Amino acid sequence: MKYHIILSSNSPRRKELLAGLDLDFEVRVIKGISESYPQDLPVMQIAEYIAVEKAGAYKQELAGDNLVITADTVVILGDAVLGKPKTLDDARRMLRLLSGKTHHVVTGVCLTSETKQKRFSVVTDVTFKELSDSEIDYYVDRYQPLDKAGAYGIQEWIGYVGVTSISGSYFNVMGLPVQRIYDEITKF
Repeated sequence: MKYHIILSSNSPRRKELLAGLDLDFEVRVIKGISESYPQDLPVMQIAEYIAVEKAGAYKQELAGDNLVITADTVVILGDAVLGKPKTLDDARRMLRLLSGKTHHVVTGVCLTSETKQKRFSVVTDVTFKELSDSEIDYYVDRYQPLDKAGAYGIQEWIGYVGVTSISGSYFNVMGLPVQRIYDEITKF
């Protein structure tokens, strides 16, 4: 690997997933980067837009052989974007919306070096069974849905009991499409 990889994320899931590629990397996080986007942006482009915006904050990190990986994940149900819930009641609301439906999980990724940039999105379709209020309450009360897009982690209890099908990358739903990242880094 000719690059020194920098992961710009505090997410323990993203760290775990990138570590699974057996690549050496370090984590560097710049606080306060905006995750806003133009309201007229098509929903399927939002995650990639935010990943590129995050990359812009790392201009000083791009000297030499540094390669910065920025990413953002959103859950899309119809035309609605479900980000991270603000409260536990908001998490319950999101899970009720997802119950019995198929939604898209979109992770936008931006690989940036001093001389070039590669951006892409990976989409996975996830279907939930009809979730009961008691199942939603159990999950929200025992896990941490506030730091997860769509208020759930597929690798947690709710994924075990609620997800009936998945089309696409499981790891993308966890927050980082590592297979695609590996391919893009090797071509970079």
